[in-house]
Amino acid sequence: MDLTGIHHLTAITADAPGNNRFYTETLGLRRVKKTVNQDDTSAYHLFFADGAGSPGTDLTFFDWPVAGERRGTRSISRTGLRVDEASLDYWAERLRGEGLSTGEIGTLDTRASLDFEDPEGQRFRLTADQPGAAHPWEKSPVPAAHQIRGLGPITISVPELEPTEAVLSRVMNMRRVRDYASPDGEGQVHVFEMGEGGPAAELHVAVQPDLPVARQGAGAVHHVAFRTPDVDTIHKWAERLNGFRVPSSGEVERYYFRSLYFREPGGNLFEIATDGPGFAVDEPFETMGERLSLPPFLEPRRAQIEAGLKPLD
Repeated sequence: MDLTGIHHLTAITADAPGNNRFYTETLGLRRVKKTVNQDDTSAYHLFFADGAGSPGTDLTFFDWPVAGERRGTRSISRTGLRVDEASLDYWAERLRGEGLSTGEIGTLDTRASLDFEDPEGQRFRLTADQPGAAHPWEKSPVPAAHQIRGLGPITISVPELEPTEAVLSRVMNMRRVRDYASPDGEGQVHVFEMGEGGPAAELHVAVQPDLPVARQGAGAVHHVAFRTPDVDTIHKWAERLNGFRVPSSGEVERYYFRSLYFREPGGNLFEIATDGPGFAVDEPFETMGERLSLPPFLEPRRAQIEAGLKPLD
């Protein structure tokens, strides 16, 4: 039983309107769902993805008006975004034209890449992707050839490798395939892969014992989710975690997918999520993400919830 790759990544913003503008206008992603945090309905939960809202392309944000993060270990420290290698020059020019902090295009772990930060300090790495299927968004301000294809690799920081590796390898069936020394202060990095491998199915583990423990806030990542095909397999993952005595949330129905949450020994929050049913389950594919969507159990409170949300557009 294998996970098949990165499903989505959820981060924190303190500026939902600015966040919406940046990810749709600067990064050119499609907003595929405008909803609320199901555990805190005063906060938006915004979903940005490729044109089809495909699993593995989904970058989401909780709208929490909190102070900025304190960077450190026990955190999800950098989010990979996959693009065509020929697009890196385009992105360097585009991001610098917006006044954003970027690195230089270089080679890291055998792949061409470009680091940058969003306006709140969210750390990203554009990574050259393998040729393959892409689902561009026809209304994106970014030309189809240069659009972001999806997530991966994802980098986490832990103070020691062994406890985290035990869960990744023995419980989650990931394979440790190589190590590399990061040139930008991330220390020794260990690469674990899922499924068929490749950048969409890799977790990079940076071992950084000398860093302070991170504190979450605006610009930080809340959790990363991994793909499993369907409800039957998530039942099996719940059983597997129980069998290894790993504390978990149990299965949680998120309506657009079903989820299972737990923490790895380094303190990072992991989620396993099903590929379906997807974001068109409650609104037409052509207009998904345009209006506020609420799962059925929140629909009776629509008027109250809408009254507490600030306009995005």
